Amino acid sequence: MVAVKAGDVEGVLRRPNPQIGVFLFYGPDMGLINERARALAERSVDDSADPFQLIRIDGDDIASDPGRLADEAGTMGLFGGKRALWIKSTSRNIAPAVDAVLKGELQDTVIVIEGGDLQKSSPLRTLCERSQKALALPCYADTGRDLGTVVDDTLKNNGLSISRDARTALIASLGGDRLATRGELSKLMLYAHGQREITLEDVDAIMSDVSSLAMDAVVDAAFGGEGTGLETGSRRLAAEGVHASVVLGAALRHAFMLLTARLTVEEGRPIPTVMETMRSLHFRRKPLVERDLQKWTSERLKLAITLLQTSLLETRRMSHLADTIAAKTLLDIARSARR
Repeated sequence: MVAVKAGDVEGVLRRPNPQIGVFLFYGPDMGLINERARALAERSVDDSADPFQLIRIDGDDIASDPGRLADEAGTMGLFGGKRALWIKSTSRNIAPAVDAVLKGELQDTVIVIEGGDLQKSSPLRTLCERSQKALALPCYADTGRDLGTVVDDTLKNNGLSISRDARTALIASLGGDRLATRGELSKLMLYAHGQREITLEDVDAIMSDVSSLAMDAVVDAAFGGEGTGLETGSRRLAAEGVHASVVLGAALRHAFMLLTARLTVEEGRPIPTVMETMRSLHFRRKPLVERDLQKWTSERLKLAITLLQTSLLETRRMSHLADTIAAKTLLDIARSARR
């Protein structure tokens, strides 16, 4: 069989080949694996609530008793009709059990397997990729187009529209795991209940962690050389009781992130290309980080990292001066950014 590409999975699932009896979902996005496996398993039977039609099996049980899968696959339904075996992922090897099933004849039974993040050399993945009766379906983190489809479908199902800037901000805040995306969208739908349109203010209210954004604002002001923003943000964090070491820790993580990206830039990759790999960044921060990459060299970032590490140590040794140490350190970074 030809390996199925990640972008083709949805099309394959919309029109599944009736000759395929085993569907293996694998990849790093466990939420997407579960969503696709559930949809296929439930769609493969007449009544997904009937435990005699949709049989859920733990992968460890199959690994302990390989013959069970063949027995279940060869069993006729009590009242006829199609059956689906939905196997949950396991770290143990169930390839021998699946191989035995593929060598036999399935009795109106579809086997759906949540395989986890399997390597190319995994026996189960290799078996399903080579078999004429099986498909190995990759599940990777949603891209912008995939996220757009998920967002649009969710809004349509809830009878809501969304402004263009709000949609852009929402998509930029999602991704990484389909289950987490669904959870965030559910919160947004609940928040907007009774409205006709999702606004940018709604997205900010649900998708943004206010305290985290305040911390980011201080860090961005320091590395951007913005003294006024640095002072205002620092006062706010101090009023909220955020310890100085926490602020310095956030600045240190930011510096390490910039250093990694900047080294890539200095190797010849364009800044916009490097920015595309930073999917976890809040959409409002991306222009600021891009500015930092243009402003800071790797050598200057290494000096900033050393300064932050030293200051963090000093805040632990002299906790009564922690706020003063942090303020001076961030101000020194802001001055360096302005040079």
